[in-house]
Amino acid sequence: MRRSLAVLALTALLAGTPTAARAGTAPDTGLAAVRTPGTAWGIDPAGGRLTLTVDDTVAGAELAALRRAAARAGAVLRREPGRLRTLIAGGQAIYGGGGRCSLGANVRSGSTSYFVTAGHCTNLAGTWYADSARTTVLGSRTGTSFPGNDYGVVRYTGTVAHPSAVYTYPGQVTVYGAGNAYVGQAVCRSGATTGVRCGSVTGLNQTVNYAEGTVYGLIRTNICAEPGDSGGPLYVASTGTVLGILSGGSGNCTSGGTSYYQPITEILAAYGLTIP
Repeated sequence: MRRSLAVLALTALLAGTPTAARAGTAPDTGLAAVRTPGTAWGIDPAGGRLTLTVDDTVAGAELAALRRAAARAGAVLRREPGRLRTLIAGGQAIYGGGGRCSLGANVRSGSTSYFVTAGHCTNLAGTWYADSARTTVLGSRTGTSFPGNDYGVVRYTGTVAHPSAVYTYPGQVTVYGAGNAYVGQAVCRSGATTGVRCGSVTGLNQTVNYAEGTVYGLIRTNICAEPGDSGGPLYVASTGTVLGILSGGSGNCTSGGTSYYQPITEILAAYGLTIP
């Protein structure tokens, strides 16, 4: 059995769901009205062009309509293999509501500890566990925001240790703080399904249209991910800096893929959290 993702320790103050956790809004571009599941859009830093990405589920009349929308907006339309989806599956790591996700970051305020993960995960359940049998309680949901954003916060009520580290299958990287991603940055992510995978940041402020709804302001990378990796951290191994938590992606870790992350600094600001 795979071990669940090790934890990142941060510092926090939680008092219910803050108004800052309300769903985000898309930037004002010609593609802001696009809501077709399986699409994502943002500026492609390589060419500086607005780019509309479509996955393999988009075809026929929908694809034709999106080509017209891209043309009107002066955007490039690009096909991305696979299906764009939030990444959650039954199994191991952190468990709630019949699903499995990966823990992203441990946070605390004084002597009270919490962790953050993806909001499409915390929407599923109020209580979260460390094992698939649901016998080891981690804690209870304090806040959740999805769609619009994709993050949630759980307050620890159990006795499971939560060090300031990312588990690296095996081993760990000590976490020293949070940071903001930039295009071209060398990064890694850790998740319960596929372990550690590394690559680079390929875009910022990306809008992603999942079947469950639209999420704004995400970090895009060329790192693969699979169901169950959701909520795991995007980080810089050399500095112990956390940049985001996994929201979703397309493709897989056999043929390759793309993944999107909720910026960690937005989560910290929304709930009054700090690191560590």
